[in-house]
Amino acid sequence: MDGKHMQIGEVAARTELSLRTIRHYEETGLVIPSARSQGGFRLYTETDVARLMVIRRMKPLGFTLEQMRDLLNATDRLDSDDALDVDERQALLQRVRMYQQAAAEQVEKLRVQLARAEDFAATLETRLDQNAPAPRT
Repeated sequence: MDGKHMQIGEVAARTELSLRTIRHYEETGLVIPSARSQGGFRLYTETDVARLMVIRRMKPLGFTLEQMRDLLNATDRLDSDDALDVDERQALLQRVRMYQQAAAEQVEKLRVQLARAEDFAATLETRLDQNAPAPRT
C-alpha cells in the first residue's frame, strides 16, 4: 500500500456508500479512519476501503453488524503479522468458512427469489400483451 489517504467523500464515491452509512460504520466500530487531517477530517486508506467493501457485500445478504464485526475480526487476525498457533489459525479459518457457507446459502436463496420475480414480471408482460388493443390499420 502506498499510504495514500482519502477523505470520506472519495471513499463514499468508491464504495457507493453514503457518508452517513460510513459514519455509522465508524460509530459502531466496524471501520475506523486510519488518520485525521489537521482540520479533523477523516482520512481513509485502501485497507479501510477494502474493509468497507466487505461490509457492503455482507449487508444485502442479511448479515448483522455483529456478524460483520466477527468476520472482520477473524480476517484481521488471519492477516496480522502475529504468530498464530495451529489451533487458533484453524479456529479462525473455520469462522471464515462458516460465513462463506452462509453467504453461499443466501446467494442461492436470492437466485430463487430472482427467478420467481423474473417469472412474475414475464407473466404480467404476457398478460398486458394479450390484453393490448389491436393496432389500428
